Amino acid sequence: MTPAESPFPITVFSFGYKYGPPQDVNLLFDVRFLANPYHIETLRSFTGLEPSIAEYVLENEAGKKCLQHLHRVLSFFVQQHRFSGKKELRVGIGCTGGHHRSVAMTEALAGLLDKEFDAVEHFHRDITKESH
Repeated sequence: MTPAESPFPITVFSFGYKYGPPQDVNLLFDVRFLANPYHIETLRSFTGLEPSIAEYVLENEAGKKCLQHLHRVLSFFVQQHRFSGKKELRVGIGCTGGHHRSVAMTEALAGLLDKEFDAVEHFHRDITKESH
């Protein structure tokens, strides 16, 4: 079985910078520049798993372009890591608290990558830490 044919685990996860960046990661992306639902009182208590939060974060010019660019970059990195003999790719997506922006982006990215690659997993490291 060639490297291109073997399963290649991809893990995408969200985190909050205020809890420290992850150490067990190949690539790290900071999405703190995206629109922040935390500053909208009616959205603050929700997470990026909610459609209203995902829409707020992703359905604007910056959110759409960020998702598009990250998808393109990660597709490239997956292929390059796989062909270079690496065993997996771990990608951290961070925002301030790990509740809104990074969660919405992680969900969207995992969905796109899952259509393209076999072994995509995702989780949200800090989503249950500290209420807003």
